[in-house]
Amino acid sequence: MGLITGIRERLHFLFYALMAAFLALIIFEWGMDFSGSSGGRTVAGKVNGNPVDYQQYERIYDSLVDDFRSQAPQAALTDAIERELRQRAWDIVVNSFILEEQFERYNIRVSSEEILAAVESDMPPQVIFQNFFDKETGAVDREKLEKARMAPENREIWITIEDIIRTELMEKKLQRTLSRMVRVTDAEVNAVAEREYGVFSASFFVAPYSIAGDDALFTVSGEEVKTYYNENRDLFRQEPTRSLDYVVFSAVPSTRDSLSIRTELASLAEDFAETEDDSAFVNLQSDLSDTFEKLYSRTDFSSEAGDLVFGKHDLKAGDVIGPVADRNRYRLIKVKAVAEGKPVAKASHILIPFKKDDEKGKAAAKKAASRVLKKIRSGKNFTDLAKKYSKDQSSASKGGDLGWFAREAMVPEFGKAVFEADVGSVIGPVETVYGYHIIRVTGKDSRAIRCSEVVRNMRPSDATLQSARRRAAEFQMEAEEKGFAEASEAFEKERHETGWFTQKDEIQRLGYNHAVAKFAFASPKGSVSNVVQTDAGYLIMRVAGVNDSGYRKLDKKLRSDIRSGLVTRKKGEVLDERLSAMLEKSGGDLEAIAGSLGGLSVIHADSIRFRDQTIPGYGSDIRLIEAIIGMDPGTVSRPVPVANGRALIALHKKTYQNNVPESGKAMLGGLLLQAKQKKFEQDYFTAERNAADIEDQREY
Repeated sequence: MGLITGIRERLHFLFYALMAAFLALIIFEWGMDFSGSSGGRTVAGKVNGNPVDYQQYERIYDSLVDDFRSQAPQAALTDAIERELRQRAWDIVVNSFILEEQFERYNIRVSSEEILAAVESDMPPQVIFQNFFDKETGAVDREKLEKARMAPENREIWITIEDIIRTELMEKKLQRTLSRMVRVTDAEVNAVAEREYGVFSASFFVAPYSIAGDDALFTVSGEEVKTYYNENRDLFRQEPTRSLDYVVFSAVPSTRDSLSIRTELASLAEDFAETEDDSAFVNLQSDLSDTFEKLYSRTDFSSEAGDLVFGKHDLKAGDVIGPVADRNRYRLIKVKAVAEGKPVAKASHILIPFKKDDEKGKAAAKKAASRVLKKIRSGKNFTDLAKKYSKDQSSASKGGDLGWFAREAMVPEFGKAVFEADVGSVIGPVETVYGYHIIRVTGKDSRAIRCSEVVRNMRPSDATLQSARRRAAEFQMEAEEKGFAEASEAFEKERHETGWFTQKDEIQRLGYNHAVAKFAFASPKGSVSNVVQTDAGYLIMRVAGVNDSGYRKLDKKLRSDIRSGLVTRKKGEVLDERLSAMLEKSGGDLEAIAGSLGGLSVIHADSIRFRDQTIPGYGSDIRLIEAIIGMDPGTVSRPVPVANGRALIALHKKTYQNNVPESGKAMLGGLLLQAKQKKFEQDYFTAERNAADIEDQREY
């Protein structure tokens, strides 16, 4: 597990253990400069009034960067990754302050004798174990350890190591202190035993919400939405948010830029063909350093590029193909061998979707798909029909074209239909979780090429960049003088909206960007930004919305979500009333009730186990399983809320407790105690952090 993953998973509590883990990676690099650089800043922020040293924060950040580079040497340190690493570093520093406060609160101390005993024990502290572990013996190399401890040049470093060990031992003492606050009762152990060892036999049926009627029958007023929002405010808690309007001046490579890159790459073709060291050639000439000795199929190219590469009937070793334009880059490919690869296919489709559990909608979708198929059979153009009828927005504009794909890249039903059909055939309607598909199979191939390639990304020239930036600056002046909307109209630029986002969120379409987030949260509503360069181009933004209330705004989308939830609730209430009346009238006869509801099926299932998380012959619904294991044998339930509606259950039999050995219950009790202790620790420190007065004064 990488260090950053470890930090993310255990950040709440195990701070010093993690500090020891990554300091161990650098602590014995003798002579390392620990001074750091803070750009003249001394304070990164405050925690409960205590200043956070900027150099400490930067040192931790630098260590995380070093670890990232060692774990992924080929990966770029993108803006998004840098933002994440800086947040990790900040969280580590903040948590260290909170942990120190807990040491003081519970008067936790560690003596020099305890440190020495820990170092000499069979289970030494992590910093010792990591640096002096001998793989051959499976233990700490004591001779090497003592030699390092006694070396005069290591004296200052050993002081640092002792501090790390002291805090690690203090952390363990704090863990034990908090653990003693947690207890497990016999009732809790029995409940876990029931879930772990219980075997249940039951009959049930699920009445879907659609039985209550169409959504149109259940009106929800604006006042009901507002009341729900006000009475359930805690459901809508969030950090401060902002929304932006923005325009983009794209720095797209011009025709001249692209031609220049293509010409330069074409000039390398002869040398590429003759070189015997593809690796060295690629490393020197390619924008990507790992593009040698690769195995490619058509799925590794756009449709157009794949046709150029694989369209040659005499494709053979030694061919140099290209430059081929493919997804904003040019590729010069040297074929080393042509081999039989995994079969791939190319297809187009028309998608007619339906909502899950909406039987009427499903039937209507199937009829609509059948009508479209009939039009195709009568000679209508598939591409035109796809543009008109398909609800798959990503492919409809391309006439339904999905490009090349492997069978496992598609949902099973779709993949099976395509790979079992002949090229040129039109099949359907094919049902998947997305809806009904009409599919035209347009190609199949099983060839693969082993090759090396030189890749050049299509980049705008300096002149193209300067032109885009100049236009963006002109827009900024116009927006500040006449207004953002007016400037957008005058420059004929489309205005985009980010929607609401927090300081830590990835922004829709823009991703993570420090400059964008900093402007959004440091500027009042209506402010217009300076020109900001992003991967999308040059941006000019306006702060469209500010929400510092701590709660999500009751906007159009949230109103729609709440209204949908209230409609479902009302349907559930109708089902509860109707099923309860039918229960009383039938004396609990599930078969009779199910039959009177349009022929619903009663499912009879044995060997139901909570730990399986599924019901034989039905599937997974945790709410239904929970209801089953909470019943007494020989009883019939009242209507039970489940994933898709309401269930009625008859529990026939359950066996578990008489067959559970005391040793098994003791084991479960121990596991339950550990789980409760861990949850208590996490909740404790989450509450402490939420209650802390944290001032983030970083600038980056």
